[in-house]
Amino acid sequence: MLTIGCHLSKREGYLFMAKEAVSINANTFQYFTRNPRGGAVAKDDPKDIDAYRSYAAEHGIQQVCGYAPYDVEPANPEREKRDFALMVMSEDMARLEEVPGQYYLIRPGSAPGVSEDEAIQNVVDALNSTMTKSQSTKVLIDTMAGEGSQIGSTFDQLAKMIQGVDHADKVGICVDTSAIWAAGYDIKSDLAGVLDEFDDAIGLDKLCALHLNDSKEERGSRVDRHAPIGEGLIGFEALSALTSDPRLAGRAFYLEEPHSTLVTYERDVARFQKAYVGK
Repeated sequence: MLTIGCHLSKREGYLFMAKEAVSINANTFQYFTRNPRGGAVAKDDPKDIDAYRSYAAEHGIQQVCGYAPYDVEPANPEREKRDFALMVMSEDMARLEEVPGQYYLIRPGSAPGVSEDEAIQNVVDALNSTMTKSQSTKVLIDTMAGEGSQIGSTFDQLAKMIQGVDHADKVGICVDTSAIWAAGYDIKSDLAGVLDEFDDAIGLDKLCALHLNDSKEERGSRVDRHAPIGEGLIGFEALSALTSDPRLAGRAFYLEEPHSTLVTYERDVARFQKAYVGK
């Protein structure tokens, strides 16, 4: 079975998101844990959580992913930015435990003025400061395009981050197709080779989820700009090949198309489900 959904707004709560997902024939979804460009966050309603958990179980919703805001950049060396990242990550992971078993997605971010090793260590330190041995939430590190001083655009960099984490069994990777395309990985013409490279560097068991994003930019551009599915330089055929690759069976796939509506997402969820080849 293909696990596929899209990015939804948490403004109305968990149950509302689950019902939106079901309405477009999706069986998972992703959402921002708080304002995507700030620290504002609303309290969760225990009644909503209880209702969501019953509804999700009844309708087969699985592998839901909470996405940290964009301005959480654990690689960044600036004290104010690091304090903010640690505060948000710690609070978010505690709140996600109210709905056990979720993914928590973070972008390593940019690290101006420091070496690659220092940037990687900053991410490791942030994870070690905020993760606990008992948590059920799995933290996913998002792949980056490598624009400017971004860290996390190569599989080797991501491998070093995981290797330094105390609770590495609770850490995985979310591959953003547009980002790794921008970083130079040819998922269109050499998907098998890219997966081999990931497996050699990190291990495919650590590849937990993927953002199915088409790209406006050329491969290797270091610029991550999403295009509507099938209208970019990666294309629908290459993206659907990912969903059907047997080595990626059981992974969660999330759509993040620009300026999308539920109608758009419903169409593209159906396209991927129709093209899916698997059990």
